[in-house]
Amino acid sequence: MRIALQSEIPGLVDQLQCLAPDIEAFVVPDTNESGERRIMADVLLGTATGRTRLPALIERCEGLRWLHILGTGVDKFPLHLVEDKLVTCSRGATAGPIAEWVMAMLLAHEKQLPDAWITEPPQAWYMADLGCLENKTLGIIGFGAIGQAIAKRALPFDMNIIAKVRTHRTSPVQGVELVADLDKLLLRADHLVLALPSTPQSDGLIGTRSMAAMKPGAHLVNVSRANLVDQEALRENLDKGHIGRASLDVVEPEPLPAGHWIYRHPKIFLSPHISWSGPNMIERLMEPFFANVTAFANNQPLQGVVDTVAGY
Repeated sequence: MRIALQSEIPGLVDQLQCLAPDIEAFVVPDTNESGERRIMADVLLGTATGRTRLPALIERCEGLRWLHILGTGVDKFPLHLVEDKLVTCSRGATAGPIAEWVMAMLLAHEKQLPDAWITEPPQAWYMADLGCLENKTLGIIGFGAIGQAIAKRALPFDMNIIAKVRTHRTSPVQGVELVADLDKLLLRADHLVLALPSTPQSDGLIGTRSMAAMKPGAHLVNVSRANLVDQEALRENLDKGHIGRASLDVVEPEPLPAGHWIYRHPKIFLSPHISWSGPNMIERLMEPFFANVTAFANNQPLQGVVDTVAGY
């Protein structure tokens, strides 16, 4: 089995070649070094970095049967070039860190952090108007690995949790109510988390109409993709107080230019697309690929299979 690697990751070639005796792994040189020479490869590992190389790389691979994307979101990858091939991704690898980031934002909002910290004598000790997650309703749009990880961490806080799915089904997480009606979820959610993939159907999902349907004072959290939210509609709804806060790990464009209004808005918690970050992230992202390499070598089903038509 010949495995082509889009980018160099220290030690990866040796790790792959230890998985099975017939594996030959190699890093594909830049085209400016090798021209447009064809590459014989059964498998291609496309990494999140340097993804502008992927289209040319896919075109150069002969005999390619399987492409693995080292990441969880595949919306920015050229899936139209590989519709007839098996495509997988490291789905779920970053669910834990992202879910913890979401919980940090929910708590920061309710406990008024960092504003509640003091550096000089306050007007009053002991008294504050802080909120609680207890008995609040958490609405999650998208109930895959990330959405489920968020729900599992929110349940011990005694939150009421509802999740939007395409069709009603039994919840894989006990204590979570699944609904197919978006407006029903928007009306009830005190905290609304976007954890669904970016597709043409989800583009602009939270716009003027959806925001109007949200519960007054709701907290919007986006750990998905920026294009799911109409940023100008968000600004309007934050300014008039209909949305109480937005916690954003994704924005458009990335990075935001200096002086952008999102940096300065008092009702926005903003981080630079780092909610996925945590200890040993390369190892976490590689683990599904290693498992799939072993399965592929033994003609077994692979995990994290991407529907190239649906886009996730």
